[in-house]
Amino acid sequence: MKDFDLDAAIRKIPDFPKKGILFYDITSILLNPEAFKWVIDQAVENYKDKHIDKLLAVESRGFIFASALAYQLNIPIVLARKPGKLPGQTISESYSLEYGEATLEIHQDDIQKGDNILVIDDLIATGGTLKTCANLIEKTGAKVAGFFGVIGLPFLNYDKVLAGYDIKTYINYDSE
Repeated sequence: MKDFDLDAAIRKIPDFPKKGILFYDITSILLNPEAFKWVIDQAVENYKDKHIDKLLAVESRGFIFASALAYQLNIPIVLARKPGKLPGQTISESYSLEYGEATLEIHQDDIQKGDNILVIDDLIATGGTLKTCANLIEKTGAKVAGFFGVIGLPFLNYDKVLAGYDIKTYINYDSE
């Protein structure tokens, strides 16, 4: 794969969503076909020879990257959504946020025991959302193949929350 300056393709927005936070906006990757293609091509190279049965895409930006990768790898996508968004029988897991709690759900029958599942989100920050996805996967008897995020924020210590799992990002930012 040719080198690509992914950092140049990521818009940085200071003081969003609150003062003192530097927001790394992946929508600028989506506006740049060369950047989006580079991300997906890299992911295909990384995962094409792995035994992955399904992708689990985290609402909502994870859906975008998972869709393109699933198409290239010819594998299904399971959606992890907020409560009330999936019409069938679901299993759920709640997790703590900085100011409260959130819940994710998946369709109960979308993952079978023994499946090897790669979890995809746009950005890995604290790791809480991805750990919740891992818990959901493991409740079904399936296995977490790893976590893929385009951007990583290792200064938020996601590696501690996701210890023992394979974590892949294409660019890391080491400070707020």
